[in-house]
Amino acid sequence: MKALLCREFGPISNLAIADVVEPNPGPQQVVIEVHSAALNFPDALIVQGLYQIKPPLPFSPGAELAGIVKTVGSEVKHLRPGDRVLAVTGHGGLAQACLADADQCMHLPDTLDFDTGAALVLTYGTSFHALRHCANLQAGETLLVLGASGGVGIAAIELAKAMGARVIAAASTTEKLAVCKEVGADELINYETEKLKERVMALTHNLGADVVYDAVGGKHSETALRSTGWRGRFLVVGFASGEIPRIPLNLALLSERQILGVFWHTAALRDPKSHLANMQILQAWLAEGKIRPRITERLPLDKAADAIARIAQRKTIGKIVINP
Repeated sequence: MKALLCREFGPISNLAIADVVEPNPGPQQVVIEVHSAALNFPDALIVQGLYQIKPPLPFSPGAELAGIVKTVGSEVKHLRPGDRVLAVTGHGGLAQACLADADQCMHLPDTLDFDTGAALVLTYGTSFHALRHCANLQAGETLLVLGASGGVGIAAIELAKAMGARVIAAASTTEKLAVCKEVGADELINYETEKLKERVMALTHNLGADVVYDAVGGKHSETALRSTGWRGRFLVVGFASGEIPRIPLNLALLSERQILGVFWHTAALRDPKSHLANMQILQAWLAEGKIRPRITERLPLDKAADAIARIAQRKTIGKIVINP
C-alpha cells in the first residue's frame, strides 16, 4: 500500500510517498481503509520531532481519519469489516490503510460523508473539551479566539455560538476575518493592524473577555490575557506561531484570572466516557446544522506534504482533507 512516510525527524520536505506493508491488527485493534484524513497543525510538529508525542520511526503523520474497517482484532466486539468509522490515531492516517485502537473508533452515520467525518474529530473535539470542560463557558459570556480562521479556531467560534456565547474573532488578515464572520463570529479584530486589548475593551464596555482561546501563542498571548476581565479564563491550546510565550504570573493574581492548559488527546484517553459523550453531542449538532467543518481543500496523498508545509507556515484557512 502507499503511505506518506517520515523516516527521520526533520524538515517537512523530507516526507515522501513509499510502498509499505499493510498492518495487521492486534487483539484490540482494527485496520481501516482510509478514505479521508484531515490535516492539523500537530502533523507539522510531529514529523519535525517538535510534538509532545514522538512515534517510533518510520511512521506516517495524520491524526484523524474516516474510512471502512478492513480487518478486526480477536477481542474487538463493536466493529466488524465493512463498518464505516471515524477514528483518532495520533499518527498513521496519511496512508491507504491505518492501524487504530478499536476504542478510539466510532461508527460514522450513513448521513455523514467521509471528508466531513474526518474533519470533525480533532478540531471540534479539542475545542469542545476546551470550552466545555476546561473553561466552563456559559451562555452570555464573551469568548476571544486567537488564530480564529484555523481549524480549531473556526470550531471554537461555531461551538461557542452553539453554547450561547458571544464571540470576538482575532486573526491576521482581512481574508481570514471574513471567514470568521461567515461561520458566526460577532466581532472581528485584525491583531496585526489594530491594538488587541483596546479593541477588546471597547467591544466589552471595558469588562474584558470572559474566556480567551489561544492556539497561537507568541506575541499576542500576554496582551490577550491582559484583555480578560475579573476571573477570566485563558485557554492554552497550542503554539502555532512557533513561540511559547513567557507570561508574568502576576497577571493571574491581579484579576483572579485562570490559566488553563488544554490537552484533548490525553483527556480523551483518561476519560473515554466523557469523550464519547462529547462526540455524540457534536454529531447531533452537526446533524442539526449548528456546526459544519469548513473544508477548504481536498487533495490526493502525493500533495499532503506540501499541504502540511503550508499549515506550518500558517498559510491555510479551515481544514484540508487528504483522500488516500
